[in-house]
Formats: sequence, structure tokens, C-alpha cells
Amino acid sequence: MSASSGIGVSRELTDVFASSVDAGTTRFIKVVIEKESLIAEEIVDASERSLEDDIEILQDIVDENTPAYILARIGSPGDGQGWLAISYVPDTATIRGKMLYASSRNALTRSLGSAHFPDALFATSKADLTLNAYKAHKAHNAAPQPLSAREQELADARAMERAAGSSYEGTRGRLSHVGDGFGLAWTAEVEDAVRTFGKASRDAIILLSIDPKKETLTLLSSSDCKISELSSKLPSSEPSYAFFAWTHNYLARAKREIILIYSCPSGSPVKNRMIFSSGVTGVQTAAQRNIFPPDSFNDRRIETSDPTEVDEQFIISKLGYEEGSNAKANTSTAQTSFARPKGPGRRR
Repeated sequence: MSASSGIGVSRELTDVFASSVDAGTTRFIKVVIEKESLIAEEIVDASERSLEDDIEILQDIVDENTPAYILARIGSPGDGQGWLAISYVPDTATIRGKMLYASSRNALTRSLGSAHFPDALFATSKADLTLNAYKAHKAHNAAPQPLSAREQELADARAMERAAGSSYEGTRGRLSHVGDGFGLAWTAEVEDAVRTFGKASRDAIILLSIDPKKETLTLLSSSDCKISELSSKLPSSEPSYAFFAWTHNYLARAKREIILIYSCPSGSPVKNRMIFSSGVTGVQTAAQRNIFPPDSFNDRRIETSDPTEVDEQFIISKLGYEEGSNAKANTSTAQTSFARPKGPGRRR
């Protein structure tokens, strides 16, 4: 199961972009996520010869608090300069919005053709979409030893994570600080339950969910659990995070090991799948750094879209365990498809 949101590009957006690349006079295409798909919400024609001449138009296109993508033609049609992919994710947007747009950005440019986008810009306010800001961005790109495309992706991802973590600074007094900087907030109840679970010696499971309105982790249950009972403990119709502690002999010595299981049944609501997919890495990192001792927590998580398959054989195969071996394997993956959206948006 991928950590991406699963959001796809609509055929309407693909057609709009293709016509704009070939012969259009389009300067900006505003792209938003609607009904689990990327659609063209607004199309703006070029009024001048370059992006620098038209960039101030963006002040009227984007909303103060609402994320969006902007595909901006850099030069004139046919000049070969390509397009600038702008990710506009305001600091004031909801955590859910930030996560959703952060996890869908690469899918947008890949689906439309990465070769069309020689440059990308990440904006957290309208101030980042001014002529001066764009000139500063170009100057940075022209500086010696610029970041590679992959390095820029990682930098943008870190910026999004910092932005997502900062939104709760004013309210964290009512919450645990375990999740600070890792996306989702942890309630004090969740932290206490997970810490107690981590210090115990028996085989057990603790199930966590997400409150989408408060954007916090919530405690579903905590109970003793043998590995033979594991699949029956996982919710069958809703996504969940499970910390499972079991004592086994697959390593050099017997030990009680804690693993994170991310279960996302294929029949669960799409919006829930996106929220849980976006948050799982933050939950894993927060637990690893702030809760569990390093020698007790396996740094590989297990992911499944079918809770009924999670038994001992499934666990050891995903962790790469064999008798007398301490090898570890990569987690499993799954694909999800989504419905396509309505037709194109308005044009200026």
C-alpha cells in the first residue's frame, strides 16, 4: 500500500493541459482536488509574453486559506521553456488539506508528464506568489550547486511537514507533545495507553484511529492478543493503526518486539484511506523517537488492505524472518483506483 493519497488526474485536466501545451494561449491552470480527483478549476490566458509579466494575476486566483496547484506557463507558446508547477499550501490551511495536497503533488506532474515541468515552486502564502518572490526563486535556482529534482522534492516535503506540525502550536497544551512536528496530534489518553503498552511484558495490541474533525489520534482499544488472534482484532471495514507486541524466537534470542501495522481495508471510504495514508509515517516516527526503546520497536511497518491475511506467516514474511535469521524485508504495497470527475471549470 502506497503512502501516497491515491488521487488521480482527471481526463478533463489531461485534455486541457495537452491543448494548452500544443497551441494554447493559456498562462495559468488552477488545479484542485475534488471528489478524489485532480481537476482544472480555472484557466487564465496569458496577457503578456512571460510569466514574470503575469505572475501578479495569481493574487486573484488563489484563496487565502485554501490549497491549490497552479500550472504556470513560463514563457510563450512554442518557446520550449515549459511550465512551472506551483504547490500553494497556505500555513492557515487545515492539516487534512496540507497532507492531501502534499501527498498528491508528485502524482500531478508525473501524470501530465514530468518533462513539461523544469521548475517547481512551493508557496505557503500569497506573498510567495509575487514578482519579487518569483525573481528570488529564480535567483536561488541559478546559484551554484543547485538542488537536484529529487533533493528539491525532499526539501518541499520537509517544508510541508513543518507547516503541518506548526498549526497546532496554539492548542497543543491540551494535547500530548509526542506527535509534535510529525503531523497528527496525540491526545494524552493515546500517549498514556501506548506508553503503558510499551512497558508491559505480555503479547498485546493497541488500536488507534483518527478523529478527522480534530485531526488527532484516538484510542480504539487495548487488549492482550496472541498472534493467532491478530487478524480478528483489526477492524474489517475502517482503516486503523495497530501497535502489536509479540514475543518470538525468529531472531538470535527470544524477545518481545513491537511492530506497527497499518490496516486499510479496500472497501473503506476513500477519504478515510487518504487521511490514514498521509498520517502513517508521522505516527511511526513519533512512536519510534518518543515512545518505544529502540531495541523493542521494529523500524519496518507492515501494511495491508486485507486484515484477514495478517497471521504469523504473513508477519514473518513481511519482516523477512526465518529461523536463525534477522533479515528484514520491505513492506507490502497495494494499488487503489478512483472515479473520474466532472468536466472543466471556468475560464477567464
